[in-house]
Amino acid sequence: MTSSPCAQTRAMHVRSSARSFLLFLESQSRFRRHVVRLFSPAKIRKPLTRRLIHPWSQQGDLTMEEQDTTPEAPSGGDTNTGKRKHDDEPGPQETGGRGKKRRGAGGKKLRPGERYVPPPQKRNPGVSFSQEHFDETCYFFEGGLRKVCPYYFDFKTYCKGRWIGKSLLEVFKSEFRAESIEYYEKATKEGRIRLNESPVDDLSVVLRNNDHMRNTVHRHEPPVIGTPLKILVDDGEVLVVDKPASIPVHPCGRFRHNTVIFILGKEHGVSKLHTVHRLDRLTSGVLLFARTLEMSKKLDQLVRDRQLEKEYVCRVEGEFPEGELICEEPILVVSFKIGLCRVDPKGKECRTVFQRLSFNGKTSVVRCLPLTGRTHQIRVHLQYLGFPILNDPIYGSHAWGPHRGKGGLVGKSDEELLQALVEEHRSQESLHLLDFMDDSSAVKEAEKTNTFPAQTEDFSEKENSSQVPPEEHQSTGSTGAESGQKSPPGSRDHLCSECKLVRPDPTEKELIMYLHALRYKGPDFEYSTQLPNWAEADWEETDLS
Repeated sequence: MTSSPCAQTRAMHVRSSARSFLLFLESQSRFRRHVVRLFSPAKIRKPLTRRLIHPWSQQGDLTMEEQDTTPEAPSGGDTNTGKRKHDDEPGPQETGGRGKKRRGAGGKKLRPGERYVPPPQKRNPGVSFSQEHFDETCYFFEGGLRKVCPYYFDFKTYCKGRWIGKSLLEVFKSEFRAESIEYYEKATKEGRIRLNESPVDDLSVVLRNNDHMRNTVHRHEPPVIGTPLKILVDDGEVLVVDKPASIPVHPCGRFRHNTVIFILGKEHGVSKLHTVHRLDRLTSGVLLFARTLEMSKKLDQLVRDRQLEKEYVCRVEGEFPEGELICEEPILVVSFKIGLCRVDPKGKECRTVFQRLSFNGKTSVVRCLPLTGRTHQIRVHLQYLGFPILNDPIYGSHAWGPHRGKGGLVGKSDEELLQALVEEHRSQESLHLLDFMDDSSAVKEAEKTNTFPAQTEDFSEKENSSQVPPEEHQSTGSTGAESGQKSPPGSRDHLCSECKLVRPDPTEKELIMYLHALRYKGPDFEYSTQLPNWAEADWEETDLS
């Protein structure tokens, strides 16, 4: 029996409606399952948090992985052990987040002969120097100089991108030229070179991404002036010291224990300091630290708002003009290796106010008020004006040409200027005065050749620092300069090239530049020192031995 057209139409509508209803139910079921999964207690995601990495792993030692995202950490003390986050976790077979065993880098199974390379790990924030670091070695005093007993130290670094696929031998040949290949081969045999904490057996090993290298060296530090570090103010919020010339503020380059931070920790038991400003190594005078984070933030804000007034005094060559003289020439950094700067239109804006205080017939004492804080600002501006600071090893050098940089006249490219500076100081055996920002490899390389080292990057303390077994002579915490105590130098090392050299001690004159930070003044404080003897009106250069 054939149904009528109306009946067939109604049946089609019923089937269509039923199909739509089934699809609706299925979609609702999927939605409910999705909602259950999404809001299940085991699946609810925690808010995404960004781990802040402090810019200082150890004061003065910056790492590649760290970013300047938090306030400055203390310069001393033992806020933590300095271990990386996963230092105490299992190695290659450690358990992953889902209970699976790691078989190699990234959880992949290692092929036959393939090395396991652990993932890079960032340091915990707030790491600073502790008594373990201070006890690595000790001071002794000789000929008016503060000296450091040689000690063993670990330089560490991660594999650079340009090293990937190269052997250790190739990298040492091309970039670590401070020592001979024979030295590195002997050091390898004695286990002083390690890759991912395992001694290297063969320098032909090919480097891979994230490889971590450690090089144990017998470290020598240059001497500094033996004048005791004088504490001017210590009220629990700020620490103010009168820094002698020749002493760096923080560990850098070849200096570690012969720095203000380490001297304060070793001889005065002072730590957990926050840096407010820095002084050049050869500059003396007022150096300010904050004791607390709150005071550090307050002083930093004063610096940013330019409410912190700085006053310097210096002695320059020639007769400086009377009256007030303002220099506003922009300054450009030429080389970060030795902190070399010059006046250049492409540089940063600067402003320095000068005023002559006295003239003895040959040299002038000048008051300096830097209204901006550029690197070597006072020294560069005085060179530009034609009155370089007396005894300035860089901006008073004849390497700048017959005019020595007056009026910005140099007549050399930046590279030619760098080579001329190195050659001048190499011939005078005074390369230590150039303050290479790298470690001693730059100085050693420059001593071997007549040119500026193009590749002086080494296992760098400012990238990675480690504590090492202390030398046999330990620091007693006493100020040997006051007591006259002398400690014998550290033991000799048969592989150390420095132990085989006899370097003449620098004279006190070589370690002093006539630039002194006289006063720092804020809205509600003022810290100052006495004028140095060379700033007296009737002083002559022969007065300094």
